[in-house]
Amino acid sequence: MWSRLPFGERLRAELGTPRGARRLASSPRSRVWRAELAGTPVVVKQLRDGPGADDRYARETAALRLAARTDPPVAPKLLGADPSARVIVLEHLADGTPRADWVIDYAAALARLHAAAGPGGADGLPAWSGPTDEDVAAFLRLARMLGVVVPAGARAELDGIVDRLARLPGRALLHGDPCPGNDLHTGDGLRFVDFEQASRGPGIVELAYLRIGFPTCWCATAPARERLAAAEAAYRAQWRADTGTEVDGDLADACAGWLLRGDALVQRAHRGTTDHLARIPHRDWTWGTATARQRLAHRLRTVGRLTADTPASRDLARLATAMHEGMLARWPTLRPLPERRP
Repeated sequence: MWSRLPFGERLRAELGTPRGARRLASSPRSRVWRAELAGTPVVVKQLRDGPGADDRYARETAALRLAARTDPPVAPKLLGADPSARVIVLEHLADGTPRADWVIDYAAALARLHAAAGPGGADGLPAWSGPTDEDVAAFLRLARMLGVVVPAGARAELDGIVDRLARLPGRALLHGDPCPGNDLHTGDGLRFVDFEQASRGPGIVELAYLRIGFPTCWCATAPARERLAAAEAAYRAQWRADTGTEVDGDLADACAGWLLRGDALVQRAHRGTTDHLARIPHRDWTWGTATARQRLAHRLRTVGRLTADTPASRDLARLATAMHEGMLARWPTLRPLPERRP
């Protein structure tokens, strides 16, 4: 019922009285309704109490205000906000069926979102945090647990990747979780929603989602190679058109960064709790459309291919390829990631 909406006096004074509220499906971290204001459909979202709720609310509102700079839009309009109740009111967008080449639309829209930060960067948002030395150590331990000999130069190459990622300019407005499902394919173009993990950082780390299999997402997906190439070209062209500059960073580095992160094998509630890479030899688990071993095997194969012809990452290429082949030998029924989004 509408009376259960967290729609206080502040929002009523700004927007009027909501009618016809209906609860919608949402993550455990939020409550979402569809309602009407003066006959116009809107979405009301409240972030639930819990660790980091105030930070997630601040990120979402800051990102939505930055995204509003784009024309045509790449996010729903923020119609109102009540920080005391962690409530935002958004325009309602009708989500259609993505076309077969949805990754191209997605990539171009992602570039436009990233460019919304503008020359001054995404003020009001925390800096993106990349892989760490601890991630490198955990990855190399996994290699040894799988019985793979670590090439002599692999550690130095991985340390170099961590350092290069940390030094990239933070010029982009990063969504933080740009998954299939957090993109709405409307009649007026693609819009992104759910900015609770937004940050400022290098856009290349989210462009890498397409190739590395959407690492923070329940819907792990591996688009066909020809569509990947077209999507990455669309991203770079859009970024160039919006900023007048080339994309910062190297795609192979960005993909390797996601390979190192064991927390990108589990859903958000389980991140930061243990070394998830160390669990791989002993058990597999399903998250959404794929298992942890499927996700890791895809990432190893991707990084092995991307770094194979790069002298600065030659030992990493050998290591990733050997680990991938070792996984397939140990678990021969491992299937590739699904090519089509759910």
